[in-house]
Amino acid sequence: MLVDSHCHLNFADFKGQGGEGVAEVVENALQNGVDFMLSIATDFAELKDVKETVEKYGNVFAGFGIHPEYAKTIEAFNVDDILAVFNHPKFVGVGETGLDFSFEEAADLKTQEELFRAHIAVAKKTKLPLIVHTRQAEKDTLRILEDEAGKDGGVSGVLHCFTGSREMAFKALDMGLYISVSGIITFGKSADEIRNTIKDIPLDRLLVETDAPFLAPAPKRGGRNEPAFVRYTAEKLAELKGADVEEIANETTKNFFKLFSKAVR
Repeated sequence: MLVDSHCHLNFADFKGQGGEGVAEVVENALQNGVDFMLSIATDFAELKDVKETVEKYGNVFAGFGIHPEYAKTIEAFNVDDILAVFNHPKFVGVGETGLDFSFEEAADLKTQEELFRAHIAVAKKTKLPLIVHTRQAEKDTLRILEDEAGKDGGVSGVLHCFTGSREMAFKALDMGLYISVSGIITFGKSADEIRNTIKDIPLDRLLVETDAPFLAPAPKRGGRNEPAFVRYTAEKLAELKGADVEEIANETTKNFFKLFSKAVR
């Protein structure tokens, strides 16, 4: 049994006529031993599709957050509006949220930081885990997480699609966060540093994900990613850990349900 701990089933890449595309993707996941998926809505406009999906498929859960990429386009945001989303029983994680300075017109730090801290406040109020996105913003992401970690009982969460430094990984672990591994660990020499870091992270703090439809792992690299392909990431993780795939599947699944405790099998 595997869990794809982060995907985007509402994206156009999965839409077939009448929505059959999602049904096919979910079935393909099941046929490949991926029993559960966490589908992420990255702004309010995506909520309707994601709600329909999780209400249709018992093995799909949801996360919700306003992606940092959209911070600049949001004139105002209301924490209560974000909070209300989590009244739904299948919305089990807050995010993805965080900081991202990789895109051309990234919002200034102040705007992204305000949005990030608002999501952290929601995570604390709901006692749900935070799903953290960070790109080209490692120092500031750690600063905010470290600042919040000791307040109001702290916050649980995961660094999703981990691409950071070894220092970031172990500081996150010290704060009680989990690390989620994507298909990037199957890439070429450019991923050597990430693989070397992942080797040393305790298995009881790791999750696996696709971030589908992005970042398809080898041997599917270059095409559309989907939850079924998380098995290739699990296989690579097993190789790095000197473990068998069944152990990786069991442990990462256990970790998922421990972190996302609102999710009911």
